[in-house]
Amino acid sequence: MNDTERYMSHDVTAPSGAIARPHILVADDDASTRQFLAGALGTQGYLVTVAQDGAEALASARAIPFDALLLDCRMPRGGALDVLTTLRDDTAAASRTATALATSADMPPGLRASLIDAGFAGVVEKPCRIAALVDTLAATLGVDPRLHVLDDEAALAATGDAATMRALRSLLRAELAELMSDLDTLARDPDETIERMHRLRSGCGFCGATRLGMQAKALQTHVDNARAVAPEALARFHDELRRTLAALDVGD
Repeated sequence: MNDTERYMSHDVTAPSGAIARPHILVADDDASTRQFLAGALGTQGYLVTVAQDGAEALASARAIPFDALLLDCRMPRGGALDVLTTLRDDTAAASRTATALATSADMPPGLRASLIDAGFAGVVEKPCRIAALVDTLAATLGVDPRLHVLDDEAALAATGDAATMRALRSLLRAELAELMSDLDTLARDPDETIERMHRLRSGCGFCGATRLGMQAKALQTHVDNARAVAPEALARFHDELRRTLAALDVGD
């Protein structure tokens, strides 16, 4: 059984009532890298299909609606840029609009910029830390939807009493409203985005805003790696921000 057969044998359809696992294509010509990434992402709850070269990656992406594509820059029969360019031009491809991340062991600044300009949502330098890769994926795919938007138990444990929790949540509500109005500006300023996400995570922790805190961490990691703010990542953060604001309003 080859790599593709092994990992494509995983369950693609979630059990009835279960949350579907995000499906990731991992394409790399190095067998150890493929197996490491596939195994590590599998333990994080992702469904993984692997490909060993550009042609195999393209064939899989044309046939299967992946949530994200993790494509090595240098592969036989087409690297990441070749695969994504061909895929985006194929209107019949099942994964034509899937989020794409590029990987490489050698990532000079010029290559990083050209990949982002070509439509890659992020760039991952190998060897990579799995935690950072998971954050990069979450920046565009979103965090676990089973997490609470507001976790009162966690907030009470952090703040000590209900009155303090309500006061801090009121401050967080004002901060989030300001952040919502600043999102367009942040999209053009990676350094400021990183700083704002870093500050936000602290407030989310005290207030039990679990999902927004995790989405902020994911966006921070994504921008730190890519040195740019991908539209998909900003849109995902915007959705989580809006959801948290609505939950805070209900709790007033």
